[in-house]
This record gives sequence, structure tokens and C-alpha cells, in this order.
Amino acid sequence: MTTLNNDQLDQVEILYKHYKKTDLSRSEINALVKKGTIKNPSWLKQDQYKVSRGVYSLPVDGDISPKIKEDIISELPKEETAPAVDTVNQAAFVISSLTGNIIPAKDPVFVPWGYFKDIKSIVSSKQFYPIFITGLSGNGKTMNVSQACAQVKRECIRVNITIETDEDDLLGGYRLQEGQTVWQNGPVIEAMERGAILLLDEIDLASNKIMCLQPILEGSGVFVKKINKFIKPAHGFNVVATANTKGQGSDDGKFIGTNVLNEAFLERFPITFEQSYPKPAVEEKILVNTLEKSGKKDKDFCKKLVTWADVIRKTYFDGGVDEIISTRRLVHIIQAYAIFNKKMKAVEVCTNRFDDDTKNSFIELYTKVDAGASAEQIAEQQRQADLSNQMEDDNDSESDDADSAI
Repeated sequence: MTTLNNDQLDQVEILYKHYKKTDLSRSEINALVKKGTIKNPSWLKQDQYKVSRGVYSLPVDGDISPKIKEDIISELPKEETAPAVDTVNQAAFVISSLTGNIIPAKDPVFVPWGYFKDIKSIVSSKQFYPIFITGLSGNGKTMNVSQACAQVKRECIRVNITIETDEDDLLGGYRLQEGQTVWQNGPVIEAMERGAILLLDEIDLASNKIMCLQPILEGSGVFVKKINKFIKPAHGFNVVATANTKGQGSDDGKFIGTNVLNEAFLERFPITFEQSYPKPAVEEKILVNTLEKSGKKDKDFCKKLVTWADVIRKTYFDGGVDEIISTRRLVHIIQAYAIFNKKMKAVEVCTNRFDDDTKNSFIELYTKVDAGASAEQIAEQQRQADLSNQMEDDNDSESDDADSAI
């Protein structure tokens, strides 16, 4: 290796300090020569310093003095190494996406019925004992759970399940927040860590993606793969699921979209409550409370609505009609009456959701109840009408047989 003399060392130092780089073109070197800054460094333009055509590298290794080398090397651009990415710890964790009090508010018009006392006992015990509640639409399944939590001051997180609900919706996932990727707990993890009641509403609409809840329904916690963390449920955590079916689908097509749930999933629920509509006295009290909340009183109207709904339900369960009047529908009628102050208008606008034949038959039935007919009288009239229709059908059948014989 050639040792540089003092003049050559000075040229290297001047060239580097001027251009702030070690690889220089012939034109760059000659530019300083023309200015008289340095003498022509012909020694630098030899093959041993050539890196490419017309480009030469300043000797910054063993050829220059330690001091100049230190100065030059310290000013060279350093190669940046990308830091290792920790996908778990890089994201800031949103420990809780829920703030404040999540205990349901007490409903002043609520009247306990059905399995309310049993649900309240389970909720207040703070034991892990999952509940499956099934029943027709609008009969208070969700209301009973939320009001049980309200009365015993238990936090309740309600999740409305659809066929699109997946692990990310339930357990949590990474979210973009203020330009940063953060982990946000899902409602299931929130309920587990808070020791709250997890209410899975309309569970029979779920797909097989709901199976991510299997370990949770065993009360043993869940390992969240995305954050490499095991979540143990806090004391008091419990799961309540509501559905219109028993998780076996809807054979009559009344509840389109409901699915057949995995048997192993259903087996994780030790108890199932079959919720029915309230008894007439209870339902009447619900309607009276609802109407009084709006500043009105009309107990007679409330009683007639309950009688009307009771007749329709009996006919529905006997297979006479395809639609039913739920408790929720009766509350809607009471609310419409409080707004419009017209009974028949309230009944009409709240039955418009049914097809014309059903709506007209329901309104006709209500006019009979409004005229003073009791449920027994209406049932007897219906029985007589059915009997008359049957006799007509039999006579028509006999006439057809006689014609065929001729």
C-alpha cells in the first residue's frame, strides 16, 4: 500500500472538506485545480484509486493520517439500520374503550315477569353461569336482562350479533387512531376484564365465527393471538345470550337469517329459559305505566289492547294466522296514541307493517273488542265461523262427488 506524503494528504483533506464525499469525478477534481485551490493530483487519477470510468475514491483507509481519517470518517453518512418491529408492543393498548358507568338505567315502566327473578338471582350471585334465553320477538328477553342488571347495579355490555360478526368484532383488533396503530379491546374482552355481564343479543343470527367464544363460555379465559396475551375473566363476569330460536334455525321461515348453531357451542349454556309473553294482567300494567309516563291515563284502552292481542296470539298458536301482536307492538300503539291522541289511528299505523289481509283482519278484530266483545265471545264467534266454513266445504265436496258419479 502506497504511503501518502504531506502534500497528498493535504489534497485529500481539501477535496473531502469541499465536496463532503469520498468518490469524486475527474471534472470535480479539475475544478479545484483550475481555481488554484490544489495542484493537479495526478497520483489520485491512477487505476488503484479508480472506482469507475472518470470517478476516483479518496484514500481514507490506511493511506492518510489518523487525525484526517478520524475527521473524514466522522463526517461520512452513516448507514441507518431499521429498528426491529415489535408488532405487539409497538401498538399502544387501549385498555378500555368504555368509560364511565355502564350499568343500565332503571326503566320506570318496567314490570317483572317470566324468568326475571331467576335471571336477577344469577346476575346478583356473580357466579359464572351462562344463560340462553329463547322466545318470540318483542316479548322482553333483552329487557329482562338489562333491568335485572339495573336493579342489582351490575355493568352490562350488549352486543348485537349478525352473520358478519367475527373475532375482530368480539375480541378486538388493531385500529388507526390519530395516525397511530393501536389495539382496541372488543366488547367481550371489556366485559371479561370489568367482571360485567356480556349480553349477546340475537345469537342465532351468528355464523360459525362465533366459535371463538368457546373457551370463554367455559369460564377459563381466552388467549388473544394477535397480542400474545391471555385474558382471564374478572370475578362477576357472565354471559347471557338471547335468540328467537333455540339455535336450530327457523323451520317456518318466521325468522329469516337465523342459523343452526354448533351443538358444542349450545352445550356450553347450562340453562335455557323459554320466554313467553306476559300474562294479561302484567301486560296491562306495562301499557298503563307507558301511557302514564307520557302524561295520559286510559286504562280501558290498555285493557282492550291486551284482550285484542291475547285473541290474536291464541289464534296464532292454533295456526289460524301467520302474524302475532307482541308486547313491543302494544307499547308502540300506546306511544302512538300518546302522540296522535287517536286510538284507531294508533292501531292502524302500528299494524301497517303487516300485509293488507292480516292488517284488515286485525283492525276488524279490534273494532269488535272496542265494541265490548270479550275474548270468550270473540273466540266463540270465530269457532262458529270456522264451523260454518267447514260445513260449506263439506257440502261443496259432496256436490262434487255427486257430479262425478253422474
